[in-house]
Amino acid sequence: MRELGAYLVANTDSCTPHSTLEVIEAAVAGGIQWIQLRAKEESAREFFELTLAAAKLTEGKAELLVNDRIDVFLAARAAGAAVTGIHIGQKDVPVHLARQLLGEGIIGLSASTEEQIAQANRDAEFIDYLGVGAVRATPTKKDHPTPLGLDGFAERTGWTELPCVAIGAVTADDAAAIRAGGGAGLAVVRPVCQSADPRTASAQLVSAWEAAK
Repeated sequence: MRELGAYLVANTDSCTPHSTLEVIEAAVAGGIQWIQLRAKEESAREFFELTLAAAKLTEGKAELLVNDRIDVFLAARAAGAAVTGIHIGQKDVPVHLARQLLGEGIIGLSASTEEQIAQANRDAEFIDYLGVGAVRATPTKKDHPTPLGLDGFAERTGWTELPCVAIGAVTADDAAAIRAGGGAGLAVVRPVCQSADPRTASAQLVSAWEAAK
């Protein structure tokens, strides 16, 4: 099973007091290996340019995923940026078509319900990992599914052979429970994006995950 470990969702609306790029640079310095860039309010051109800038910070150090926008990922890759893949949700294009468009590249899919995970299992050849949540209610994704809790997350890891990354108001303190529950990673937004010291917050997240082995 692929392990993703400490995983940052760099949500542009959540990055304060630092800019999104400052947060990404700090996260890489803190040892985070997986970074998903989420830009819900930006135009395609703005998202594209942000992706190019982020890729310069992550290249050779961390994997960079583009949230939702396959067009932005493809444009960034065509421009020579070191982008690893995409993370899409249940309302985005079907994963088999996403795979046709991407060819090589990581595809992560958000899934929560038994039906969604069963469908993911049927589509497993196209998917590299699942983002499973929300573990808890979170203001960064107002349309999140009913919170699962840590026990609900652990139950869902048993429904699939795909690696499952926990997301939804989780913190470094949850690393042991997530890992014990079969999780392949721990994805956060606010604990890093809104930290006064995102590098230290990132390093703490990495350490907590490693300590939970």
